[in-house]
Amino acid sequence: MVPVTPDDHALATRLAVETGKILVELRQRMLSEGAAHGDLKDAGDLAAHQFIVETLARERPDDAVLSEEGADRQERLAAERIWIVDPLDGTREYAEPPRIDWAVHIALVMDGAAVVGAVSLPAEEMVLSSEPAPELPAPTGGAPRVIVSRTRRPPAAQKLALELGAEYIEMGSAGAKAMAVVRGHADIYAHSGGQYEWDNAAPVAVANAAGLHTSRLDGSPMVYNNADPYLPDLLICRQEWAERSLSILNG
Repeated sequence: MVPVTPDDHALATRLAVETGKILVELRQRMLSEGAAHGDLKDAGDLAAHQFIVETLARERPDDAVLSEEGADRQERLAAERIWIVDPLDGTREYAEPPRIDWAVHIALVMDGAAVVGAVSLPAEEMVLSSEPAPELPAPTGGAPRVIVSRTRRPPAAQKLALELGAEYIEMGSAGAKAMAVVRGHADIYAHSGGQYEWDNAAPVAVANAAGLHTSRLDGSPMVYNNADPYLPDLLICRQEWAERSLSILNG
């Protein structure tokens, strides 16, 4: 098996940053031209996907790729190394300027684990990576902050918020939510329903590197490169909230 190298971490970070720059420039240009909301979403997805897959084909030709915007090639299941990417996480938010809660996800998976990850938040000119690992801020104390979407509060998040007396924080994309926990802006991200491997592989890799708890809602590990990439639930939280959160969710 080809081991993970520092170059893999650097490549993930570079891809996330450069893709983000492409998306920022594209959004600015298309908005100046009066582009419609749907056209901006489609153009962002396509431009980001093409750049990522072309770069990986050139720099990691022996690795497999699973992208939200590409065809799923089942030969990836036999690959030792697979890049799982979400070229534009939060297309709705991307197409609603000046919103900043959208992201680019780049992850490398080996043996079912997300071992390398980078999540860029291009509108904030920020990237968080598995190497160097983010430094987790100190706990704030008091009731936890549970992060949810503006339009949907998953049952898992509602259950935790009720039991823990938590405050809700609303945000867009999955990557932005997960990075809010890494950055210390929230304490718990519990999601149930509607995600795929590309939605959480890179955020989980970064969260793990930062020392956060990551798992399925039942406490089992996040396992990637499955035949069916649907991976609907996850829990990312500070370690001090992990045991109690899992107890509430599975009680």
